[in-house]
Amino acid sequence: MNALPYLDAATIERLVPVARAVRILEEALRDGLDPEETPLRPIVELPAGQLLLMPAAAGRYAGVKAVTIAPGNAERGLPRIQGTYLLLDGDTLSPLAAMDGITLTALRTPAVSALAVKHLAEPDAHNLVVFGTGPQAWGHILALGAVRPVERVTVVGRDPERAESLAARCRDHGLPARAVHGQAPDLSAVAEADLIACCTTAREPLFPGELVRDDATVVAVGSHEPEARELAGDLIARATVVVEARSAALAEAGDVVIPVRQGTITTGHLAGNLADLIAGRVPAGSGPRVFKSTGMAWEDLVVAAAAYEAWV
Repeated sequence: MNALPYLDAATIERLVPVARAVRILEEALRDGLDPEETPLRPIVELPAGQLLLMPAAAGRYAGVKAVTIAPGNAERGLPRIQGTYLLLDGDTLSPLAAMDGITLTALRTPAVSALAVKHLAEPDAHNLVVFGTGPQAWGHILALGAVRPVERVTVVGRDPERAESLAARCRDHGLPARAVHGQAPDLSAVAEADLIACCTTAREPLFPGELVRDDATVVAVGSHEPEARELAGDLIARATVVVEARSAALAEAGDVVIPVRQGTITTGHLAGNLADLIAGRVPAGSGPRVFKSTGMAWEDLVVAAAAYEAWV
């Protein structure tokens, strides 16, 4: 029996650049993929953190991503999030390939955000504020720059060294950037931002919602738990809110669940899911636009399948 092929990080990045990931995710939705049909992931609490299992099936393929989240890994110099993807043939369920799950996550999450921004943000949105300094922050800088003319980046982070390092990486990439850091950073950049990307492990709102301009677009990807959020309830209340899937958001997204529980909004406040947005079924509101992502298994499957087809 032949060994199962393994697509490592470099292979996935080469085969599926972020701009292509945005296109294939949009194509999947236009071809009829329904995010609401994706099973909710089981989350298993472990002594060291969490184990998430993310199964999905669509078209010619099925697959599952096993993800671990270990908060203590940072002190060990290890990734907080790790994982492996197993791609299966849709008809026989025979294994086709295993893949680096960290790279898959680092690619598809910013690509999903960029797809939402492509349909939500003002065409000339160019001033980006990023909360967070990890792989998702960098991934969002690249991905949002693929769909909007980003010309300036402000990195907001608690750790001065990490924030300055990410800002320097932006400048090396040709993007003017500055870092704002500390336990109580200056948040004036939020009021000037066209785009705001929240890519943190925060459990409480990162900034007052009133700071966000009515023509700004915010994406929040850091939380997948109903008790954690990055965005304030007043921002959610005055925004046009789009989610990957209503079922997933109302079960996992604290940015939505908490305002609903507190009576700030009702479930009817959600303007639509990602498929609705792509199809033009999300009515434009007068306030900010918010895309809340928790990460869904169909996204991993679509990108994994594209990587496999490019590899074979």
